[in-house]
Amino acid sequence: MRLRDRTTLVTGGGTGIGRAIAAAFVAEGAKVAIASRNTARLERAARELDPSGKQVRALTMDVTDRASIARGVEALVASWGTIDILVNNAGVSGITTLSDADESLWHQIVSTNLTGMYFVTKAVAARMKDHVHGRVINLSSVLGRFGVPGYAAYCASKHGVIGLTRSLALELAPRGITVNALCPGWVGTAMAEQGIANGARAMGITEAEFRKQAEAAVPLKRFIEPAEVGALTVYVASDEAAGMTGQALNLCGGATMD
Repeated sequence: MRLRDRTTLVTGGGTGIGRAIAAAFVAEGAKVAIASRNTARLERAARELDPSGKQVRALTMDVTDRASIARGVEALVASWGTIDILVNNAGVSGITTLSDADESLWHQIVSTNLTGMYFVTKAVAARMKDHVHGRVINLSSVLGRFGVPGYAAYCASKHGVIGLTRSLALELAPRGITVNALCPGWVGTAMAEQGIANGARAMGITEAEFRKQAEAAVPLKRFIEPAEVGALTVYVASDEAAGMTGQALNLCGGATMD
């Protein structure tokens, strides 16, 4: 119970990596608010994560909308008094190329993955107590370490997350709040399935063939499980990692060693 009674906000917490992180935090005793735009899915996830309704709450929030963020943060502070841990997990992906006539997806990806992270952190940090277990944990990606053709917006946003993490770590250090980033590789989620489908279509091969190639390119020859990301996030949020800040931790089966 390393996180007993610590109040936590996980954006994008209804599915995939965010849900796995929420589950790991609940198992360690934290009180967790899972946030996203999909209220019905959030409420279903909250019931499944905590049938008692005592540890998990659903919070409708659009990370690209500062008014929505403000309402959510104020509601949590009114209930819990403070927010100890912020996990910035909300994110979207998709193919963006220089030949795209429509640039709306570029703006959506950067707005959600990077600008939204800044907005949420700004609102939450103002409500965090100084020198009391404060943690900001940002989900980047191995695509924040290297580029992939066709994913310019996603790569740019995830590289930006690492830069944002390093800057905010220095800004918040005097308050005893740590800021770190996690860089997962392929993780077994719906977003990964979307990436597999996009990659297979671009290469003119089946999704099974693309996945086989993707796994072969990883030294450990497998995708990461969402629960593994959850476990690493728990460690970074715990007292054991109190001396770690400004870091970007790879969890990718050896896909990158930078």
